[in-house]
Amino acid sequence: MKFAMMYSCGKDSSLALYRMINEGHTPVALISAFNQEQGRSWFHGIPEELLRSVSESLGIPLIICHCRPEDYNEAIEEGLRKAVQLGAESCVFGDIDIEGHREWNEQRCTHAGLTCVLPLWQEGRRALTEELIHAGFKAAIKIVQSDILDDSFLGQTLTADLVDRIEAAGADPCGENGEYHTFVYDGPLFPEPIPTKFGEIIDFKTHKAIDIQSM
Repeated sequence: MKFAMMYSCGKDSSLALYRMINEGHTPVALISAFNQEQGRSWFHGIPEELLRSVSESLGIPLIICHCRPEDYNEAIEEGLRKAVQLGAESCVFGDIDIEGHREWNEQRCTHAGLTCVLPLWQEGRRALTEELIHAGFKAAIKIVQSDILDDSFLGQTLTADLVDRIEAAGADPCGENGEYHTFVYDGPLFPEPIPTKFGEIIDFKTHKAIDIQSM
């Protein structure tokens, strides 16, 4: 099956992509939502240059959906239609168990004429995080929810010990509720690590993020 991957550069979408490829399916596009006002991807805050570096490293074409909050859904559906033109039969998402996310994914796919696929659906959150680590992916914490995780977590690469610390702080081990987001810079899908550098920590009041750029 040819598929598009809704790709945030985070750990869950990376693991979903990895599973699909291992099962013999063919990715024809990565789809990333891009916040026009902030000049970075939605939710994970990845600059466009870095998104393109990831796409080039993976060898999968990138469809960037530039949008504002009010036209987010329409922009994603337009991106999905572009994926259809590249041969996609389905779109894959890395969501795990939040029902509202699944419903949103299915609606976008239906409008674009695609099947919605969720390879990680209803699996254990901690188990999925451990699977990613054991597979050899390197995921750096990019954003934290300030009232749960402090900024000492920012820039750290996920390990089993770090996941223990995340849980001890009261966060979900997978960050599925938004407690943290990651940027995957290396792993079995990459021929070599993505060259990056960390910058300043940005305080958004409810969240803190560490700037990350291509080198």
